[in-house]
Amino acid sequence: MADLVISDWLLTGAIGSIEEDNMTQENPRLESDRQALVAIQGKGLGAKLGTYTRLSGPGWLQSAITLGGGSLAGSLYVGIIGGYELLWLQPLMMIFGVVMLSAIGYIALSTQKSPFQQLNEHVNPVLGWGWAIATLMANMVWAMPQFSLGTAAMQQNLQIIPDTDAGKWIGVVILFIVGASMVWAQGTGGKGVKVFELIIKAMVGVVVVSFFAVVMAMTFSGDGLPWGEILKGLFVPDVGLLNNPSSTLAPFVSSSSDSAYWHETIVSQQRDVMVAAAATAVGINMTFLLPFSMLKRGWDKQFRGLAVFDMSTGLFIPFVLATSCVVLAAAAQFHAKPEAGLLDASQRTPNIVKLEGAYKGNLDGLLKHTLKREGYDKLAGEQKLHDEKVKAAKAEMLKGKPAEEVAATELKDPNLGLGYGALDQARQNLTLGDKTIAATMIQRDSFALANSLENLAGKTMAQYVFGIGVIGMAVSTIIILMLINGFTICEMLGRPSRGWLYILGCLLPGISGALGFIFLWSGEARFYLAVPTSRFGMVLLPIAYIAFFFMMNNRKILGDEIPKGGKRVFINVMMLAAVALACTGAAVSIFNDKAKLPGSDVRVRDIALGVLGLLFILGVVVHFLRKKPAKLE
Repeated sequence: MADLVISDWLLTGAIGSIEEDNMTQENPRLESDRQALVAIQGKGLGAKLGTYTRLSGPGWLQSAITLGGGSLAGSLYVGIIGGYELLWLQPLMMIFGVVMLSAIGYIALSTQKSPFQQLNEHVNPVLGWGWAIATLMANMVWAMPQFSLGTAAMQQNLQIIPDTDAGKWIGVVILFIVGASMVWAQGTGGKGVKVFELIIKAMVGVVVVSFFAVVMAMTFSGDGLPWGEILKGLFVPDVGLLNNPSSTLAPFVSSSSDSAYWHETIVSQQRDVMVAAAATAVGINMTFLLPFSMLKRGWDKQFRGLAVFDMSTGLFIPFVLATSCVVLAAAAQFHAKPEAGLLDASQRTPNIVKLEGAYKGNLDGLLKHTLKREGYDKLAGEQKLHDEKVKAAKAEMLKGKPAEEVAATELKDPNLGLGYGALDQARQNLTLGDKTIAATMIQRDSFALANSLENLAGKTMAQYVFGIGVIGMAVSTIIILMLINGFTICEMLGRPSRGWLYILGCLLPGISGALGFIFLWSGEARFYLAVPTSRFGMVLLPIAYIAFFFMMNNRKILGDEIPKGGKRVFINVMMLAAVALACTGAAVSIFNDKAKLPGSDVRVRDIALGVLGLLFILGVVVHFLRKKPAKLE
């Protein structure tokens, strides 16, 4: 009995007021848009393109969220580790993402009802509530790297705020105020919505143009870019990269002292990066935004052709252009290119010092593998004592010399004449092949990429234009994450997406993102925050995709609007392929995760598998115990 009560609550708690919101949208502008679409039926492509372009909107919102910190980080690391051989990955995942977004858009526009309500009522409330809760979680987590990315761009690329802890606070306050202001403008309705949409389109345009300009500068500088190789990587998928290093890294592996270790390490990183890039193409929170943004605009089934065009132009084209440009830049500058300053102490610079932690970490991975835990821990203990002596020597030097002079001495000799510690010596004793591959596999951030481009594109192009593109990514994503959260909370509670509840829901990701960045995230590779959050998003994505597949084939939901004949077969094949890819990505994400809870031997992936197993069992139980919904009239 208790199960039935819970099930009833799951079914009815989402009965929202999409219809109420839609009524507010029945205005002269909407009717004018509808008549414009009717007028172009049967006309040529040119007439349709002009009208569709003028009326587009939701696709650009999707583009604004997908072109964020995750996409930038994913693209950067795709270029670093896969070079041009992985250019196909993000466009392919976006194609299937557009398929699934078009499917949920078709369902929403055909039924004019809340997809959340429909999913709970006619498929399974566990899928519906799982979709909504996963969306909220993704919003709260994804906001953190956006604040990290935006603040880093203002501090490092644009240099408009100090690169200090105080500068972090200034950065998050600026980003929060901008995000909240845009949400307020969107919530005012009327002209505020129009202004909001124009600003979002402009932000997406700035992102694309900025990165495109950088690639053009690289094309016409020095030896240019190898476009033959680039086009091959863009159009020829190679799934073998899930199990083998890219061809350009293979020689580094064969020249090392332990090819098996480096092979496994590189493949593991490639998988992580491929999952991150795939997950940031279409996130689960994007799938929640699209149908509700369409319904809130008052669109119906007459707008279905416009919706597909909107996804193709407002989402697919900007995403592919921007991410491909970042992959090209990163591949050209970093892929299969060891950082010389890490191998030759005479080339050590302040920027090289920032990379030493990652370089030593790569070498330590090999030492832990060869020396086992006890041997490595012994060296690490001796190294700690040596580092304390160096620290004391530095403090003594600072008593009699200016800080700048001490810093210059330390740059030339970080051990200040005391020689190598035990662990440093072990690193030095590794072969040149090992040290070369370790110097090749280090992760860089957007600031490192901008620095590397200065010689080719000039400082203005490399730092300022690139930095504007980066901050455009962060700001637009923060805004859309806030909007999605407001939509989601109101839909879950069955309330219209306006008023104090909507505003509170919108502000939550801004608060979690700002405070989470300040207090929860730290370290040298702040830019790399997007990779673990991408892994998180990839695990959640199949929930939405599976739900959409069932909804698209549910006659109780679509009635006479359900696709028929060859069209239905084609749609189902494409959707099943998208589901298979999402599930594969989630599986790779889980099983490739070697992390453990701090201070224990409990693996994170075991927890993830346990949660997914419980959701599956709960879904089966609710399916059989809940009351059968009434038939649609």
